[in-house]
Amino acid sequence: MENKDPLEKFRLTRFAPTPSGYLHLGNIYSFIITYHLALKHQAKILLRIDDMDRERVKKKFIHDIFDTLDFLEIPYHQGPKNHKDFKSQYSQRQRIDLYRSALERLKEKQVLFACDCSRKKVEKMDPNGFYTGFCRNRHLDFKTKDVAWRMKVDRHHDVSYQNLYEGTTIGKIPGILADFIVKRKDGLPAYQLTSVVDDIHFGVDLVIRGKDLAGSTLAQVYLADHLDKNSFSKNTFHHHPLIQGPDQQKLSKSSGATSIQFLRKSGKKKENIFEMIGKWMGSPIPIRSLDEFSKLV
Repeated sequence: MENKDPLEKFRLTRFAPTPSGYLHLGNIYSFIITYHLALKHQAKILLRIDDMDRERVKKKFIHDIFDTLDFLEIPYHQGPKNHKDFKSQYSQRQRIDLYRSALERLKEKQVLFACDCSRKKVEKMDPNGFYTGFCRNRHLDFKTKDVAWRMKVDRHHDVSYQNLYEGTTIGKIPGILADFIVKRKDGLPAYQLTSVVDDIHFGVDLVIRGKDLAGSTLAQVYLADHLDKNSFSKNTFHHHPLIQGPDQQKLSKSSGATSIQFLRKSGKKKENIFEMIGKWMGSPIPIRSLDEFSKLV
């Protein structure tokens, strides 16, 4: 296994929140790790807000991203500075032509198929909710109403990528991402595709995300290898552990008590929030500032 140079320099990494809820402690924990790894590897940080999901994305949640980063004084170098700037220049709606072009290219390469299966049907066919490939050979027209476009995933194919600390990592796309969706039934490009296209577009070469998204890394490298020439598969990835709540479950936007907004309304200052995260990270002494996390990252 080839080990990476621990002092290797990178050009750009990113914060990539989805504004479908208020930012919570888990988001900030990830931002802190990203910030310090960027410092260590001399990379700039892009704020990339994923707002393609019209049903879940709310204006108040977009505002919350800027408010929270400002409150905690977590800096970044590129990307929108406020909601107006985001909507006019950085929204994923501004890049819709890039996504459509990628989808058409994948279709031309015959690595997609149309699928009309509902989530309920998928769950009925497999108790784990893994897609069984039901529509692979049905040859549904891509223009059929209410069909999603899925990627034909070779489940036996090994995907490799560069891990920041472990060198070359090899794995197979997990069952939950079998024939993953790249275009939703509502016609919008799906997360796996937009994330890849965005990272290629902005020139991101260091991707830092939670361990729960390690499967997405495999799926995205697989997807990028089927697009026109790009360097995505040469990116370096780091999957950090997740902060867990009292019930040992992953923190989520639905757990309002861990949202920064809730904590602020409860009287918490930024030092209190950093101290909470520091404790979760196992710091033997209280951490009260962003810079002090350098000892733990």
